[in-house]
Amino acid sequence: MTDRQPPRRRVPGPAKPPRPGAPRRPGPGARPAARRPQTGSRKPAPALIRLGSPRPRLRLVSLGLTLVLLAFVVRLVQVQAVDASVYASKAEQNRYFSSTLAATRGQITDRNGYELATSVDAYDITADPKMFSEEATETKDAPEQAAALLAPILGKEAADLADKLKNHKKRYAVLARRQTPQVWNQIKDLKSALADKNPKTGGVLAGIFQEPSSKRLYPNGDLAAGILGWVNAEGKGGGGVESQLDKDLAGEDGMITYAQSGGRRVPTAGSSETPAVPGSDVELTLDRDIQYVAQKAIEDQVSKSKADRGYVVVQDTKTGEILALANAPGFDPNDLSKASVKNLGNPALQDAYEPGSTSKLISMAAVLEEKAAAPDTHVTVPNRLHRGDRLFRDDIDHETWYLTLNGVLAKSSNIGTILATQQLGKTQPDANKVLYDYLRKFGMGQKTGTGFPGETPGLLHKPEDWSTSTQYTVPFGQGYSLNAVQAVSMYSTVANGGVRVEPSLVRGKKGPDGRFTPEDEPKKTRVISEGTAKTLSEMLQSVVDDPEGTGTKAQIDGYRVAGKTGTANRVDPETGRYNGYTSSFAGFAPADKPRLAVYCVVQNPTKGNYFGGQICAPIYKQVMEFALKTLQVAPSGAKAPGLPVTFKPED
Repeated sequence: MTDRQPPRRRVPGPAKPPRPGAPRRPGPGARPAARRPQTGSRKPAPALIRLGSPRPRLRLVSLGLTLVLLAFVVRLVQVQAVDASVYASKAEQNRYFSSTLAATRGQITDRNGYELATSVDAYDITADPKMFSEEATETKDAPEQAAALLAPILGKEAADLADKLKNHKKRYAVLARRQTPQVWNQIKDLKSALADKNPKTGGVLAGIFQEPSSKRLYPNGDLAAGILGWVNAEGKGGGGVESQLDKDLAGEDGMITYAQSGGRRVPTAGSSETPAVPGSDVELTLDRDIQYVAQKAIEDQVSKSKADRGYVVVQDTKTGEILALANAPGFDPNDLSKASVKNLGNPALQDAYEPGSTSKLISMAAVLEEKAAAPDTHVTVPNRLHRGDRLFRDDIDHETWYLTLNGVLAKSSNIGTILATQQLGKTQPDANKVLYDYLRKFGMGQKTGTGFPGETPGLLHKPEDWSTSTQYTVPFGQGYSLNAVQAVSMYSTVANGGVRVEPSLVRGKKGPDGRFTPEDEPKKTRVISEGTAKTLSEMLQSVVDDPEGTGTKAQIDGYRVAGKTGTANRVDPETGRYNGYTSSFAGFAPADKPRLAVYCVVQNPTKGNYFGGQICAPIYKQVMEFALKTLQVAPSGAKAPGLPVTFKPED
């Protein structure tokens, strides 16, 4: 092995200075010296571009992004944590919409099931006011344009519609209720045409919608309008049975809640619904055909006599049911805009007037029941009778009449009635009290029991409050007031053997389940004995059958008729003074086996005859004859008894 010496390491020493003229070498880490440009064919080297550091820019962008993300985080915390409940509520309010599901209103029918009032499909026209803003429609005056288009279709004022559409903070407004399908189809066609012209915004009617509803319809026009009443714009009963039984007829509205977007329902978002409960059907006691004949008859007579108004009532004497309740002039509940305010309502139940001689029935019933006189009792009737502070007379001047009590009723003598009722007590105050008690028993001064809205009980003062003259006028029907149903009820009481049955207008109700529930039995009260009722019935027949009677125009071939005429001084409701007359006729048939009572009144006839026997007895005959045939009531089996009307005075 050869011993070799290790290589010697060179230890750097101080740099030697370069030789003069020799090129310098760049030291470690030193930048190379720029080369000198060479002459000749060589190109000069391109200059180097010096780039700045990117780090400052990256730091600035990072800071900006951090600030933006921080703002989002702060807002997210506010929405989801701090104000979470508030925003959730607003979102829910804007997203979900609740709408009422209108219940179908029950029908009103007559006793035979014929429709008198029913409901048909209709629409409530609604709007989303927010969809009428300038941003949504790109039109400055969108509410005004839409209102101008809708006003003539809906029959509304354009200004009112525009006001509703301008309230852009709301998402729901009702423009018109219960419009026919034809109205909605007209709006829908117009809405579609405008949307075709402006597909971007949908046109100025894009925010108009409809909700299913129903509209009340009265298929017989003005027939029985005074009983039926009407339904107002809010769907509530505004009068008559519609008002009286509104709760039963209306049913219960339901509710539906659903998601919406842009005023339109979102079908995939689900909904919650409480279904509506339909109203009950109401069956009245009326007979449509009898009602029609009664209404036509009184309309014709009121027109012919140029009277203020008139009414006809037909009642079943056994059950108390009202088969007809006609008023004239009337109104059409389908179009109240053409109705006169004074003709709305039901005057046959709401008018209070002095009955006149038809109420002599009660005076005679009291005299017979108290056995103060009998049908053949002699009553001498002078031409004038002085009582209290007045001189009383009959409807016509006459020599002294020699009448039986039956004749007093047949000839409708006021003087004879005063003389007869004076026998009810030892003194006039005693007689007054007895007569007052019978008036109350027959239902005077109190409501009939029908429950009809606005019914008047009439006016009957207590006997101690009767004036000097009133105590003598009350026996022949002046000095107290009643309504037409009270008047027919007094005749039904006699026809029913002396038992008063409360009048009724409703037979029963049929609920949504289809079950029929009849009304409660009417209250029955004995007023006079059966014997007195029979005697009085025979006396009333003399009014119609005897040539001396005042009601001969009420005769019906084949039937015995019991009745009474009435011609009373009429109190003018505007002045409170007597002006004109109240003409009337009341009675029942067949008199031997009563089935129906009919009462007719004409208020203030100004043309032609004004006596009840002349203008009301013919109406009674027309209505009664039709009703008897309609109900197939058998004719009478015997003639009237023919009680004596007069007597021969002793020489």
